[in-house]
Parts: sequence; C-alpha cells; structure tokens
Amino acid sequence: MKGYTITVNGTVYDVTVEEKGEVSAPAAAAAPRRAAAPAPAAAPKTSGAVGSVKIEAGAAGKVFKLEAAVGAAVKKGDTVLILEIMKMETPVVAPQDGTVASINVSVGDMVEAGALLATLN
Repeated sequence: MKGYTITVNGTVYDVTVEEKGEVSAPAAAAAPRRAAAPAPAAAPKTSGAVGSVKIEAGAAGKVFKLEAAVGAAVKKGDTVLILEIMKMETPVVAPQDGTVASINVSVGDMVEAGALLATLN
C-alpha cells in the first residue's frame, strides 16, 4: 500500500492506495476472490557486474520495449529502452558512450520515478 496526499480544489485529502493489478469488471464480478500467490522476483539481466553509470527512470511508467542488450555498445543519446508514460512511448537514452553492463527491468514492469533501469560501463 502507498500513502498519498492529494489536493482537489484547495481541499487536502490523505489517501491510501492498494495496488491489485489489472482485473476486468465482468471477470471481477463473476469470479470469487482468491488470495494470489506472490510472483517470484525476476533476477536482473546482468553481465555479472553492475556498471558505474546509472540510467534511471525520469517518471513512473511501464517498460514498453528493450532496445539494447547487455554487452551492446551505445553512444550518448542512443535509446536503451522505451517506457510507456501516460500512454506515450518515451525513449530512455544513454547519458554517455559506453557498454550496457546491466538491464535491471523486463518488458511489462511498472517502475517509479528514479528507479534504476540499466547501467553502463
């Protein structure tokens, strides 16, 4: 659960939000509720070492596509991966020339702003 403070028309509300995943309305009404088993955490896709240059998410979103793989040489400004942020595909680019040392997310992962996405050497 996450807590947020929201201001609407000058009125401040403290709210708590529980993430449940995507469930369609008809399926939710028809199916009985069952406790879901937690999904096993996926291991980060790394080459064994984490690079010294971090590539972080600028905003919260969903990993849409991986453009570079571990071991790939990239130039400053090359797209490493694409995030879907507010229904828009947003490229995440290499901040400098280097080699991709790790990709720390998978397609479909939800990430928060500031989350470590990849590293470069």
